[in-house]
Amino acid sequence: MSEKLNFVTQNDFVSERGVFHACIELSYEVFGAPLHSGAPTVLVCHALTGNSTITGDKGWWNGIIGHGRLIDLDKYTVIGFNIPGNGYERDPNKLIDDSTEFTVRDVAQLFGRSLKDLGIDYLDFAIGGSLGGGICWELAVSFPNFVSTIVPVASDWKASDWVLAHNKVQNQILENSSNPLHDARMMAMMFYRTPQSFRDKFNRSWNEGQNIFNVESWLLHHGQKLVGRFYLQAYKLMNNLLSTLDITRDRGSFEEVIGELTSRVVMVGIDTDLFFVPYENAETAKAIQELGKDASYREIKSIHGHDGFLIEFEQLTDLLSDVF
Repeated sequence: MSEKLNFVTQNDFVSERGVFHACIELSYEVFGAPLHSGAPTVLVCHALTGNSTITGDKGWWNGIIGHGRLIDLDKYTVIGFNIPGNGYERDPNKLIDDSTEFTVRDVAQLFGRSLKDLGIDYLDFAIGGSLGGGICWELAVSFPNFVSTIVPVASDWKASDWVLAHNKVQNQILENSSNPLHDARMMAMMFYRTPQSFRDKFNRSWNEGQNIFNVESWLLHHGQKLVGRFYLQAYKLMNNLLSTLDITRDRGSFEEVIGELTSRVVMVGIDTDLFFVPYENAETAKAIQELGKDASYREIKSIHGHDGFLIEFEQLTDLLSDVF
């Protein structure tokens, strides 16, 4: 079990948009079997407000990663990187002020190069939800024959028009609100859940202490909670990264890019996802299959929408029991 952050450095890195970095330090954690122990290796890529602590006392994916869980720490070596600039180290000097400086492709490049520098020349699996799933897509395309299987959960190979629209509104709030991080998070939570999820949880109940509806209190709580643990610069960066997701950019058509794909693709959608909508996930899997590649689509049934990948652990375990 990981007890502390580890670090690896990438020197002379030029981002996709031409920004030169003499040195970028990435932090990461390792769980389960030690590196180079011969155990199959799993890379877990975190979502927008996630981090490298994927399991353990403060782990955000304990429901599927742990001893005796789907991704069994008795069986696998599991690695989680922090996206540079996500603020997890609580060091303001490591934040990135220009939120447009990096793309998802840059993050995948940094992860892939760092893994190889750590002596990992092959990944058995790369899995991630939402933004993390997008990083898995980019890894598979950027590093052929490096990842055996990618498992993008509640994600796709591109930011759809719907995702781009959401991110634009988020950015406007982040730029113009007097309480930007708080208010942007409140708005985002409405995309991460569903009307049915709100109805079942709150049913128009009233909060006597605050003299507001409980759904309003819940949204305010989530806004304030993020303010207490996240940096504005980090949120801007992560929001922008989502908008850069596109494995075809400057590479050719979807058919041309997938034609070079060597990884198996196991996609997991959520039937009520209002963010990465399920029918587009299913269309992607079908298109890959029609190109003669190994792809499948599985679907979580949930009232909770996009956040289902952080809630429906039993279903996720059942859907992926033949994979891990």
